[in-house]
Amino acid sequence: MAKGNSGNELIAALDRILEAELSGVVRYLHYSFMIFGSNRIPITKWFRDHATEGIQHAVTIGEKITALGGHPSVKVTAVPETNKHTVMEILEESLHFEEKTLADYHSVLKLVEGDVALEDTIRGLILEETTHIEEVKKMIRK
Repeated sequence: MAKGNSGNELIAALDRILEAELSGVVRYLHYSFMIFGSNRIPITKWFRDHATEGIQHAVTIGEKITALGGHPSVKVTAVPETNKHTVMEILEESLHFEEKTLADYHSVLKLVEGDVALEDTIRGLILEETTHIEEVKKMIRK
């Protein structure tokens, strides 16, 4: 942890990410349920794969919180029902939430400067989130 940052500040930031990742699991599962049409199977699989990855991210973050002496949140960031269910609308909505989560990871990275192991963990998660964003942008691109 970087000098000048309290452990409580870091744990609170990690808790926000945990809540966002758990929210992402719910969101991606919901998206997968709402896909219809001839391309349903690969698109549903893609969303469910992202839900599974969200669980893995949540586990990583939750374990870090407890390793730092914290108590992981059981909250889930609210998942709004926009009733927009075309694939393009879902992808655009997904992009918004992925970018928000990426920003949260970058905020945490600033708090852990100097803790090489935690920096590497957060950087790895940033890489995965960045890859998601790039994938979604390519899917949206016409």
